[in-house]
Amino acid sequence: MTRKKDVGMFVVTGATGGLGRATVEALLARGVPAERIAAVVRKPERAADLAARGVQLRQADYDRPETLAPAFADAERLLFVSSTGPDEARVAQHRAVVAAATEAGVGLLAYTSVLAADTSPLVLAEVHRITERVIAESGLPSVLLRNGWYTENHAAGLPRAVESGVLVGSAGKGRAAFAARADFAEAAATVLTGEDQAGKVYELTGDTAHSLADLAAEASAAAGRPVRYEDLTPERYTEFLGSFGLPDFAVELVVDADVRISEGALETVTGDLAELLGRPTTPPSATIAGILAAAA
Repeated sequence: MTRKKDVGMFVVTGATGGLGRATVEALLARGVPAERIAAVVRKPERAADLAARGVQLRQADYDRPETLAPAFADAERLLFVSSTGPDEARVAQHRAVVAAATEAGVGLLAYTSVLAADTSPLVLAEVHRITERVIAESGLPSVLLRNGWYTENHAAGLPRAVESGVLVGSAGKGRAAFAARADFAEAAATVLTGEDQAGKVYELTGDTAHSLADLAAEASAAAGRPVRYEDLTPERYTEFLGSFGLPDFAVELVVDADVRISEGALETVTGDLAELLGRPTTPPSATIAGILAAAA
């Protein structure tokens, strides 16, 4: 994909979150000058390292709509990273972002949606369906990055699973086409720096689908200790996650995702992500080995 020359500012929301920060790093790696990247953050102190490298910090908050349009000023390309939290709050936040992007006259809005948002049975897909409609109705030039399932969504719990010898979930024998968060960030940077992106929809998945038992086996191989997958009923998995103090909305989304994996909702492999990357997607084994090494 060719790079467009002499565009304005690249603005990335949620830039202290995992995907947003990784996208800033990916833009820098692609040769975008730091002074042409604006990182939108709620707490600038958490992005001091980016500022030290020349990235512009813009303080804004999805819950404070008046802060958004100034943060999006002169944005030729805006990466709108979806928020987290209860659905009602997320819809209001997303409407505020789209309204502010419209007010600011953003050249291209790239939105991080979810795989097959228009038909997905996942509970979390409804917010993305609404947001995609709001974006379409705004008339903004836009591109949809429908991200599949991050390997990290399940691999983050593997250090604890290695200690106990058990990875628990409620996905049965279902499989998901996992890819690393960094892959999705690199793809976002590729789209942001590419030409003729308005109107495109990317269904982004890993190259192969894996079960949670597969992830347990990879953890076992990386750690040199036995790790098995134990499948729980949704009710038992809900109780398990609740014991860690997770908010109810987060527990609901995690359990629902596992149930949908068991039904095949995240098994699809599209090839879009590898095409944007220009290479194979990162296999779960590599992500898992990195997470376990960092935790050691």
